[in-house]
Amino acid sequence: ALAAADAGVRVTLLEARRRLGGATFSFQRDGLWFDNGQHVHLRCCTAYRAFIDRIGAAHMLTMQDRLAIPVMRPGQKPVQWIRRTNLPAPFHLIRSLATYGHLSPGERLRVGRAVLGLMRLDLRDGSLDQRTFLDWLRHHGQSDNAVESLWDLIILPTLNLPSSRASLWLAAMVFKVGLLHDRTAGDVGYTTTTLGRAHGDQGLKALRNAGVEVRLGEGVAGVSTGQGDDGAVVHSRSGPVHADAVILAVPHAQAASMVPRTANLNGAQLSELGSVPIVNLHVIYDRTVMEHPFVAGVGTPLQWVFDRTQSAGMSDGQVLAISLSSADPYINISTGDLRERFAREVVRVFPRAREARLLGFYATREHQATFCQGPGSLALRPQTPTHMPNLFLAGAWTHTGWPATMEGAVRSGNKAAREAVRSMGAGFCTD
Repeated sequence: ALAAADAGVRVTLLEARRRLGGATFSFQRDGLWFDNGQHVHLRCCTAYRAFIDRIGAAHMLTMQDRLAIPVMRPGQKPVQWIRRTNLPAPFHLIRSLATYGHLSPGERLRVGRAVLGLMRLDLRDGSLDQRTFLDWLRHHGQSDNAVESLWDLIILPTLNLPSSRASLWLAAMVFKVGLLHDRTAGDVGYTTTTLGRAHGDQGLKALRNAGVEVRLGEGVAGVSTGQGDDGAVVHSRSGPVHADAVILAVPHAQAASMVPRTANLNGAQLSELGSVPIVNLHVIYDRTVMEHPFVAGVGTPLQWVFDRTQSAGMSDGQVLAISLSSADPYINISTGDLRERFAREVVRVFPRAREARLLGFYATREHQATFCQGPGSLALRPQTPTHMPNLFLAGAWTHTGWPATMEGAVRSGNKAAREAVRSMGAGFCTD
């Protein structure tokens, strides 16, 4: 909506929820604020970072000076690090991989060879999407321990699937673009406030300042062609809205049922994209139990843990956000059982928690967090234009060339805005 408004067209935004932010939002419990899930971005996420600048939220995010990921295994000291130097890529990771204590010397050598193999993969080769990443890793001598202690640390949170289920093409894209192309590309960033403030509130201000008419709580039943195929009609809760062009930004499971047959959206094909859940645990202690801003775990179900004390608004104690990707084993477990299981895991990884008092424990469940980014998914993702000349698609599930991430979502919106504005005969200056 911002990209289209910046191009000089009049924009009306219909949002079914009472808030903006899509899959990123925040909620309040017992006086503290929590995000529905922990989202991070990398320095290579240029579209997302430009969007953050556009809505005036850059001061609400932090970015590492250089990539540094502490990786912890229960009972093992010291903490191991995946971090870069200032050498050019891919040499910026050599020192870290050569000393990474969660791998044996032989495993480190084989990882180096696999990295060289990844660099030789050609992302123009669509056949890469027909294999799993694990199949490729096995072919390149990677052990179970190497997969768990290194490769899945990156693939699981970015693709919401383990290497055993992830598309080789998408996995190769993640490593080539995020770690192996430019030494600064993998530096990690995240919001220091809540997602609701950084995305929703700031986004709403920017939209209104740009002259966009924002209608919150305005559900849409469908889209049809205008009279004589002139324009389109959006059928909203308060009545029809006539438009020269429409961008449909809804989950893929809903898209086909909301448009006429002339759009030629294959509902069966979109349903084949499937979905994968994410569970996030919000754990509150009366004191600090984790000394790092975030930690990745191996040998534990604690995949990634973030310190969210500041954004929660807590002055004494610590709030941890535990992100569980590909969370099919946890999605239907009660909060009480999750608390019993993961409170023990926190103690195993962070011994300080043994003396701390657990003040609160909440679970948020995203049943359809992302589409399933496994083999064959590239061919199922639709392009932005549809067969209905004034209807365009947006969403991280469209054919962006990126995984289902915030970066992919922003890129999809920018592309949809370009296509929609051009379909109206207007110019578009921003790429």
